[in-house]
Amino acid sequence: MKAARIDRPGQSSVVTVAEPSVGADDVLIKVRAVGICGTDLHIFKGEYEAEYPLIPGHEFSGEVVAVGANVINFKVGDRVTADPNIPCNRCSSCQRNEPNQCKNLKAIGVTRSGAFAEYVVAPEGNVFTIGDMTYGAAALIEPLACVVWGIKQVDVQAGDTALVFGAGPMGILVAQSLKQAGAVRVVVTDVVPWRLQMAEQLGATHTVVADAQQAAKLKAIEPDGYDIVVDATGIPAVLEGTFPYAKARGKIWVFGVTPMGTTVKFPSYEVFRKDLKIIGSYAVNRTFPQSIALIKNGAIKVEPLISHQLPLDDFSKGLELAEKDSKRVKVHFNL
Repeated sequence: MKAARIDRPGQSSVVTVAEPSVGADDVLIKVRAVGICGTDLHIFKGEYEAEYPLIPGHEFSGEVVAVGANVINFKVGDRVTADPNIPCNRCSSCQRNEPNQCKNLKAIGVTRSGAFAEYVVAPEGNVFTIGDMTYGAAALIEPLACVVWGIKQVDVQAGDTALVFGAGPMGILVAQSLKQAGAVRVVVTDVVPWRLQMAEQLGATHTVVADAQQAAKLKAIEPDGYDIVVDATGIPAVLEGTFPYAKARGKIWVFGVTPMGTTVKFPSYEVFRKDLKIIGSYAVNRTFPQSIALIKNGAIKVEPLISHQLPLDDFSKGLELAEKDSKRVKVHFNL
């Protein structure tokens, strides 16, 4: 089968490899749509937990083409997606119902072959039906599931105000989800004006260009600060700059993925004095069903985020677009 592979940090190729074998508890999926995530870019640069060579890809959808002998819930022809995270279900974290913190966590497209390929294998317990949802929309279930887990961690309250740094695909999903969860004012800031227009079209109540007047404009909207301040950029300097915008007893949500080993400075006295909370959210945590429901029912709009659709042969071009093109939102490969 054809697959896109990261051979080592900074080098990729499109190769022919053997189709994955199907275990007794596995489902073999013909990939129809797969998206590039910021995590994939970190993997490409050698900034994330991965072993090389690796076929990445963890945001995907497709059609079941084979099932293992023990599989009971899926059949050939089913339209599906899959949670890429595979916990061991035996360690102390799993026993505390914290599978995303599993001490032996494996992940499709990170620690094992992923979906930038014609076929991908997933355990039956990780597979979900998508019904008549488009394959493109279904390939965004996983990113939204990450957001939904963060929303649960942050514990949004009815009437909250929120500020989101970053109007990329994840920032826009965060903004939509905050509003759905009860935030009455959701402000998004970014350096790219047209992305802010998209954020506003998809539910942001206010948008602010990140320029020399940014701080004054954000303070003018909420003089006392925001209940929730989110970094959805993964840029350390942006994360450091979020703290002044949190109101007393506010929450700083660390959502964007910074490179492994990164440290940031924060105003420790302000965190102490203002009763601030710093909240992280990692991956998904049994949040695929909620994500599917939000998309199916139109509560969260995902298809407008797909800005580029390419063949898998253009994998290197897709990586470049995802990292450097100011006019991209979400880059998908259709197989």
